[in-house]
Amino acid sequence: MLKPAHILRAFALSLALTGAARAEDPTADTVVATVNGTEITLGHMIALRDNLPPQYLQLEDQALFDGILDQIIQQVALSEEAEANLRKRDTLVLENQRRGYLAGVTLDETAKAAVTDEKIEELFQERYAGQEPGKEYSAAHILVETEEEAQAIKEMVDGGADFAATAKEKSTGPSGPNGGDLGWFGVGMMVKPFEDAVMALEPGQVSDPVETQFGWHIIKLNETRSAAAPTIEDVRDELAGELQGNAVEAKVKALTEAAEVEKTVEGIDPAILKKSELLDN
Repeated sequence: MLKPAHILRAFALSLALTGAARAEDPTADTVVATVNGTEITLGHMIALRDNLPPQYLQLEDQALFDGILDQIIQQVALSEEAEANLRKRDTLVLENQRRGYLAGVTLDETAKAAVTDEKIEELFQERYAGQEPGKEYSAAHILVETEEEAQAIKEMVDGGADFAATAKEKSTGPSGPNGGDLGWFGVGMMVKPFEDAVMALEPGQVSDPVETQFGWHIIKLNETRSAAAPTIEDVRDELAGELQGNAVEAKVKALTEAAEVEKTVEGIDPAILKKSELLDN
């Protein structure tokens, strides 16, 4: 049986071992392999995983871990041979890729910082608060190839022919089997000549022949209603995109204008960019 002093020493040793284990918890700097002296870290693996296509992320954890490690080992082995014989083309491509990546980092960080709940709310109020709700239209149409056909159909409908039945019989459009019904739509959802004709009608009226790139239409306006005002959630993505676009544009402009830029291209024929053989020297 252990004496009390022995129990205390065992407990202290257990604590020390636990502390040591915690001190050795993997970090981004943890080395997972070396290839000819080049260290591969857990951070390298995580960075590669973060840029994999979604289908690879469905793999079982161990399979993905092993696959990523093997890939990096192969890349190191292959890249070392290329580094020993770098051509001008290789060096320039690597420099361009590095610049492009770092520029992307700046723009990504700028876009992320541009979107906050407060800025979304402010832009929403600016865009939509107090705005009169627009109109939505319910309409049907009959689509045919020629103006003559459209005029003949217009005369049939004016003479009492049922619009939906005529659409089922005569219309070449995909809505024909449904009696020409187009459902509800708002401003900007239809091509301009069609939209203009709809907006000129009163509910129940049928238009004269209207030409669009799809053919000739006879349009019947069924009814109108006020469009529901959008909520902030309805347009959150749209507003976030606008904030990000504005912020990125401003960042590019500000940093480019602040940079000391001196172009020395006078006398250079732009067609020289086609001479890829210059990179092989």
